[in-house]
Amino acid sequence: MNRKMVMTITSRTLAVVAVLCVAGPGRAADAKTPYPSMAPLDQYLMVDRDAEIALARSAAPPSISSDATVMVLGRHGYETAVQGKNGFVCLVERAWMDAFDSPEFWNAKNRGPSCFNPQAARSVLPITLKRTELAIAGMSKAQIMEGIKNAFQNKELPPLEPGAMTYMMSKQGRLNDRAGHWVPHLMFYVPVADAKTWGADLAGSPVLTNPHFNGAPEPVTEFMVPVSEWSDGTPASMDHH
Repeated sequence: MNRKMVMTITSRTLAVVAVLCVAGPGRAADAKTPYPSMAPLDQYLMVDRDAEIALARSAAPPSISSDATVMVLGRHGYETAVQGKNGFVCLVERAWMDAFDSPEFWNAKNRGPSCFNPQAARSVLPITLKRTELAIAGMSKAQIMEGIKNAFQNKELPPLEPGAMTYMMSKQGRLNDRAGHWVPHLMFYVPVADAKTWGADLAGSPVLTNPHFNGAPEPVTEFMVPVSEWSDGTPASMDHH
């Protein structure tokens, strides 16, 4: 990727990262939040199964997503809609994968197309599946947090695998009300670590820290690296945000 373009993306997107983590615990508890609790399940489901499959595949370039397993959200959690053959798994995450203190944790409009590489499919995707299971069961944020914490303590969730990463390069997604689809980016997962070990969030660095796992029970640090093109190969607009 062109270094100048990376620097331009980073400078423009640092402000959006602030948008992603704008909520603090006090604001999340504010009764004025437009999404105080889970909406009816139907609002989170996509009626058109083929449309959800296509949206999930849009997370990564076709050279990756066309041979990936695709999962869609049903009334009892995610289910496999297409069996792949390259070890990648693509799906559309819902808002409950956001930070627990986010005012949009229950925003039924949000859609996050993600495509996990094999290592992430085995060790990060289970977190998405578990959070989804607890949310659909009607658990509160506090109960979901406790459920995830207990799942790790009881070794019901696997340890993080080295090399785990995810593609989020869809220009059709919707991460929240203000950022929209944000910018195309890659996510890399490591055990809880000091962001400085990656040079994350420093001036001129293309590496950003995802605030979504801050204060979360998952023992994961997630780094984001913006890229210059969407999954379909079209250039990402530097002026979008």
